[in-house]
Amino acid sequence: MVVDGRGYTSDCLIFRDTVRPDWWRKEGHKLCTEDLEAVFSARPELLVVGCGAYGVMQVPDEVRQALEEKGIRLETLKTGEAVERFNELSAAGKNVAAALHLTC
Repeated sequence: MVVDGRGYTSDCLIFRDTVRPDWWRKEGHKLCTEDLEAVFSARPELLVVGCGAYGVMQVPDEVRQALEEKGIRLETLKTGEAVERFNELSAAGKNVAAALHLTC
């Protein structure tokens, strides 16, 4: 994946002006609330989660609830679709973040 001309080959978090490469999760194919501390701090209006090329990564109900409690809407898509959605929303001036699993 390429962001602003720089290539990334591992999972990452993307915010308006920052990319956090090498994003590791507590459990590889299951998103946990602890994995999103930076997102909670950034407080985007929407988090787009890329669940992998084949959509393997799971987003449990407790993560969905934690985001809702913080007032952060959630969209989960296969990663290619998530990148497109993030770009679309960013271009429209939305305060959006992305959490992207690049494999599976």
